[in-house]
Amino acid sequence: MPVFSLDPVQTAWCTQLRTLAAEKLRPLAEKAEPGRVNRPLVAALGELGLLERLFGAAAGSPAGAEATAAVGAGARALELCLLRESLAYGCTEAETALALQGLGSYPIVQAGTAAQRERWLPEVIAGRAVAAFALSEPDAGSDAAALALKAVPDQGGWRLSGEKRWISNAPEADFYTVFARTTQGAGARGVTAFLVPADRPGLAGAALEMLSPHPIGALTFTDVPVTRDDVLGDEDRGFRVAMNTLNLFRPSVGAFAVGMAQAALDATLGHIARRCAFGGPLKDLQSVAHQVAEMATRIEAARLLVYAAAAAYDEGAADVPKRSAMAKLLATETAQHVVDAAVQLHGARALQRGHLLEHLYREVRAPRIYEGATEVQRTIIAKELYAEELHAHELHAEGPYAKGTKEPYA
Repeated sequence: MPVFSLDPVQTAWCTQLRTLAAEKLRPLAEKAEPGRVNRPLVAALGELGLLERLFGAAAGSPAGAEATAAVGAGARALELCLLRESLAYGCTEAETALALQGLGSYPIVQAGTAAQRERWLPEVIAGRAVAAFALSEPDAGSDAAALALKAVPDQGGWRLSGEKRWISNAPEADFYTVFARTTQGAGARGVTAFLVPADRPGLAGAALEMLSPHPIGALTFTDVPVTRDDVLGDEDRGFRVAMNTLNLFRPSVGAFAVGMAQAALDATLGHIARRCAFGGPLKDLQSVAHQVAEMATRIEAARLLVYAAAAAYDEGAADVPKRSAMAKLLATETAQHVVDAAVQLHGARALQRGHLLEHLYREVRAPRIYEGATEVQRTIIAKELYAEELHAHELHAEGPYAKGTKEPYA
């Protein structure tokens, strides 16, 4: 993988995004009711062309039906990471609104029919339609292959029955990408992805009061009708649609975390330069200096791992699942550490309602859980490492040591 250094165009774009987040998006975020979809904010993301960039369409092309073909090519992971990191630095609510549009819509990008794309993607790009990714259930979160939402055959289609929980943008989204079990006892091989508009009969939802300020809810499916026209991809192959989506978005969750961590560090550097204690500014205390040096080093390491994972995705590398898991793991754990350390260095003022760090302290916890908890990422990494070792051993067995000679590391 290449050593990372952003080019001047990318650097300038990130600076522009930070400015947009602070000056245009932050005021919209501050006016919103916590736990509700902020439609003016989503619309602004569309008007600014950021949702279009999210899907990999060429900058400046129209956010309408004619943009669908460009969108269908799919997102560039590195560009997605730069978007999320930069927006998170200036306005976490804007970052989250943008990311949820992508998470809920990318299954349509990668596996939708022409009719599905034409109906929904222009609306998402323009910020007029709100999307949601409905995978988690009360008893199937990290173990996504254990999904229990039933899709029972009915007159050439199916009826969906069951519950989804902890779904971002529920119950206010305009459509959901829903993963349901079409073949019992088949594990991951028996899951189908469906595009379900929010107005389908039998679909109901309720908001959940969560620590995170963005909307999260539960969905109840009572014989919700879906047809073959609603299927995303192939029947019984929906788990692949879900995993392909998560492989793209996991590094960008890391980018979100890096953006928050960088904001916390920069706030801390300003605070310790101004705050005096024990006869001088806090920054002159060795313990404080060592702490911020550790924070900065961890952030940079996480950032580079996120960018490397994104580049691997863009290049079609074989080890994307491992790199994506590593990026999300390190970046989210790093952000938790950095924000906590920043609160400690600020003292009680950081916990006052409305302080940047109070906000980040609430925001930073959830990314260690969603789209695969930290423990799940470690399991994925280990599984991929074992598979690589087995493959290497098989290749080695076919080489010069295959005829009974001693292996050099046996």
